[in-house]
Amino acid sequence: MTSTHLPYPFLRPEFLQALEDSESACDKSGWYPIHLQLPLGPEKDLSAAHGDAFLPLYLKTHSMGEYVFDWAWANAYQQNGLDYYPKLVTSIPFTPSTGPRVRAETALTVEDCRLLVDEILAVAEETGASSWHFLFPSTEHLELFQDPRLLQRSGVQYHWHNRGYEQFDDFTATMMSRKRKMVRKERASIADQGISVTVEVGAAISADIWRLFYQLYERTYIKRNGTRGYLTEAFFIQIAATMPEQIAMAVAWLDGQAVACALYFFDSTTLYGRYWGSVDEFPYLHFELCYYSGIEFAINRGLQRYDAGAQGEHKIVRGFEPVETHSLHWIKHPQFRDAIARFLQQEHLSIEQHLRQAREMLPYRDPAPAVE
Repeated sequence: MTSTHLPYPFLRPEFLQALEDSESACDKSGWYPIHLQLPLGPEKDLSAAHGDAFLPLYLKTHSMGEYVFDWAWANAYQQNGLDYYPKLVTSIPFTPSTGPRVRAETALTVEDCRLLVDEILAVAEETGASSWHFLFPSTEHLELFQDPRLLQRSGVQYHWHNRGYEQFDDFTATMMSRKRKMVRKERASIADQGISVTVEVGAAISADIWRLFYQLYERTYIKRNGTRGYLTEAFFIQIAATMPEQIAMAVAWLDGQAVACALYFFDSTTLYGRYWGSVDEFPYLHFELCYYSGIEFAINRGLQRYDAGAQGEHKIVRGFEPVETHSLHWIKHPQFRDAIARFLQQEHLSIEQHLRQAREMLPYRDPAPAVE
């Protein structure tokens, strides 16, 4: 059980600085940082060099690494002889995890957020950006940034929720018999293959394990996409040194050798599963490192939620519940704004239908309480 407060890891200065220092998110990679700061309180001066509120903002020349897909919008612009890029994006690069999008010393108000939007649209005018995209905000920030100038979009992810479990078996005990047997079989298969799993935290993750992890991270990207990963090795070296207290690594061992790794981040309430890789194909090892070991870690730490990343409907039968994610979008061109607004209305109906169908696939004996 964690006793100290741990902030949302991806908005920490150490995380964002590592992205830039390592040239993972920089002008060369198409993520030009132009972050905003906003002084809070009665004297609000956006021209001040330093402020109490920080909002990440990037000028982008492509749509990669965002996980809220707008390729069709870009294509429509191109077909009509218009430039979709550059565009402005407020997000955590390469990280589709819901969370706060403004780091503030005091509580934000609706007025603060309206001023931030005003400033963003002024930057859009200066840079010739076609649009601004506010991706995966927390529920609190989604509500604070409600603005008639912004269109709202929905998506779906699958998160595991801790309902007071004291051990992994308490979780599986809530499942229907057939699904519970499936999970036990998959976990038992790991031991049957002679594989053991440890979860190392922070400074306990050795340099050798970090090196192996990066090799496997690159191997996974090349295998899936034929390209290298978005993040450089320097990024992982830097966060290992600057924010180890919020990092964990699940490691699979065979005959004394590490053969697979999965990287997690965590804060006071949530575990975030990010990347994984393996030296070979081992049945069910992906499920063990990316799902079951993460669930067990969350239970042991008293964390309330496990966000195991984007996509993956196979998570549902293993206890990950569908949740609605959100984004906000400002579109400068009035006709395209109207067309995108109509598209989002239709898309939202499909998202609602998918959420209903996914809930019916959950493996629990009793319906899970609704997730906010």
